[in-house]
Amino acid sequence: MTVLYIDADACPVKAEAERVATRHKVPVRMVSNGGIRPSSNPLVEMVVVPEGPDAADMWIAERAGESDIVVTQDIPLAARCVEGGARVLKPNGDALDARNVGQALATRDLMTDLRAADPFRQGGGPGFTKADRSRFLDALEREMRAALRSRAGGAK
Repeated sequence: MTVLYIDADACPVKAEAERVATRHKVPVRMVSNGGIRPSSNPLVEMVVVPEGPDAADMWIAERAGESDIVVTQDIPLAARCVEGGARVLKPNGDALDARNVGQALATRDLMTDLRAADPFRQGGGPGFTKADRSRFLDALEREMRAALRSRAGGAK
């Protein structure tokens, strides 16, 4: 069964992801350290992991696999999920896969080094926009259909 995993603590597209999953009758696991509003949707399971570095990431990476979809901004988590066969989307709709996750990791590491070398460098890129939200919805719909097709093909 396809499952949609959401790294939910700082995810700006939880409601959109829930809508798409509901339309396709796909279960959702919203994983966080707590503090997010529970959903009354029976397809949505709120998973609260213990406080600690990367607890939510570890929980998702241990479970996400073939035909699952993961929504995260965390590049190391994305890399682990891709390695496990999951489809990964960032909240802005960018897909991470075996072809590009290595470059994303290298860029993340480079930016971390640059910020450490220059304490006056302000982090953060452009803010989250309506266009990002729209791209995410389109990308999630495509990934959901592809995941469900691959699951149906594997079930035969």
